[in-house]
Amino acid sequence: MKLFTECSLNENILKAIGDLGFEEPTPIQQQTIPTILENNGDLIALAQTGTGKTAGFGLPILQQLDLSERNVQAIVLSPTRELAMQIAKDLESFSKYFDDMRVVSVYGGASADIQIKQLKKGAHIVVGTPGRTLDLIKRKVLKINNIKWLVLDEADEMLNMGFKDELDSILENTPEEKQTLLFSATMPDGVRRIASNYLHNPKEITIGTKNSGAKNVEHFCYTVKASNRYLALKRLADFNPDIYGIIFCRTRHETKEIASQLMDDGYNADALHGDLSQAQRDYVMQRFRTKQLQLLVATDVAARGLDIDDLTHIINYNLPDDLELYIHRSGRTGRAGKKGLSFIITHSREGRRIRDLERLLGKKIENVQVPQGEEICEKRLYSLMDKIENIEVDEAKISPYMPQIMKKFEYLDRDELLKRFVYVEFERFLDYYKNAKDLNATDSRDDRVGRNREDKRRGSASNFSRLFINVGSKNNLKVPNLLGLINEATNSNSIEVGRVDIQRNFSFFEVDSKEASAIIEAFKGKTYGSINLTVDVSTDSPKRDNRRKPSTNKRNDSNDRRRGDRDRDRDRNKTYNKRRR
Repeated sequence: MKLFTECSLNENILKAIGDLGFEEPTPIQQQTIPTILENNGDLIALAQTGTGKTAGFGLPILQQLDLSERNVQAIVLSPTRELAMQIAKDLESFSKYFDDMRVVSVYGGASADIQIKQLKKGAHIVVGTPGRTLDLIKRKVLKINNIKWLVLDEADEMLNMGFKDELDSILENTPEEKQTLLFSATMPDGVRRIASNYLHNPKEITIGTKNSGAKNVEHFCYTVKASNRYLALKRLADFNPDIYGIIFCRTRHETKEIASQLMDDGYNADALHGDLSQAQRDYVMQRFRTKQLQLLVATDVAARGLDIDDLTHIINYNLPDDLELYIHRSGRTGRAGKKGLSFIITHSREGRRIRDLERLLGKKIENVQVPQGEEICEKRLYSLMDKIENIEVDEAKISPYMPQIMKKFEYLDRDELLKRFVYVEFERFLDYYKNAKDLNATDSRDDRVGRNREDKRRGSASNFSRLFINVGSKNNLKVPNLLGLINEATNSNSIEVGRVDIQRNFSFFEVDSKEASAIIEAFKGKTYGSINLTVDVSTDSPKRDNRRKPSTNKRNDSNDRRRGDRDRDRDRNKTYNKRRR
């Protein structure tokens, strides 16, 4: 099937998608459209965002609607308000030549009363977020007892956002005789559980490789010191003058801070995070969609559901704690057959995570150098030259001023005029990058990965302090959680953290000795769940003996080691309790 005309779609749909410029179906559309049209079985479709999934389920559902009935026949669930609105808009575009076909979108952050009025007027398809959809079902305004199709779009994202209970409640109350269509970019255990519990012998379609990145996206890694992350970010933005992308940060505070710095430094940027009101969020998104903004700095949660096809770059200011989120980040570029670039700004201690990410993607992440000042100036100059060469001049606008301009510069020859013009346009970059330092980490990635961690700790012991914190694995603390706690407590993402030692009831971590006191102070009054956190300088130095002791009884040797571990934990607990008293 190479053309939509071969998809058995009716003339009204073909005319509508023809107006939109659609001719050839994408790979996901080639498989889902005939599958949904030809049988009533459930379906699991795994494909990256931006591959045309809305048309993949929307066109065959529209084809089969009974427009003579005013009751809801299809429900589409999506993770965010923005995506719900986009899906509804697309469905309306696909059905523009249908008589009296109604789509209603329902979501939080907007008046429920208005949405209720819209539903009471009648709707064939309802597109909504799980929370608001369930709320309207409980109010008995949204009646789902006769639906024929239930679509779960970006199911993995809905679970990541904490909608498990809402999805279960909705799915449990839908009729048995319906077609359930589950679309997801990845297939984690939660999505597999939903499929197992609620779908009946589903057909599974996979476009690309499960849990892998988009094919059109290239991945690059820039290794710098943590303190140089922001400088590296600016260089990447300067080296790519036509950049139109999203910068992903780990926390709200970091998002605000980076966006503020970029704006202060003259970059066309703004922030998207959870502290914005819906009106503020809509304003930022409108400016970004219309390309009034080149750079959007966002958290993973705030950026969920954004559907923009023209993004050129994704920049990971920090890697996400859950590496599968990287797939969603990078999948926002390289859409609609276009090429995309995903940059990672990393530091030397993240070599293992980069390797894990490569395995997850099934792709090589190329380790490249942060551009030097001279390279950036050269790239910007060529970009300016191309812009001047290719610009279309509106004679009507400029002609009235040309006599005065020609008279003003008649004493300058062409070479001198060009030199002055370029210098005026280019002076800022020349001054800023004059004698700019090399930001690249001095050691190669392979050296970092292969480095003996024990030797590294011993070599830097004089520069690090070992701190104690009163939470451990019993409290579900893991290394990424601890790093997040440190970032949040200190309002900084540049704290150098050395060795981390997670015990059952407490943990230890190494930091730069110069920052130890500030970190201890920053943790005062902070909590982890219901636990009041205590951080202090550790008086317990890690004891290691790498010499293997001979043992004639492996079981006794193992038991001795376990008893030794318990004794050490008990001694550390005593030390902690004495400190508290």
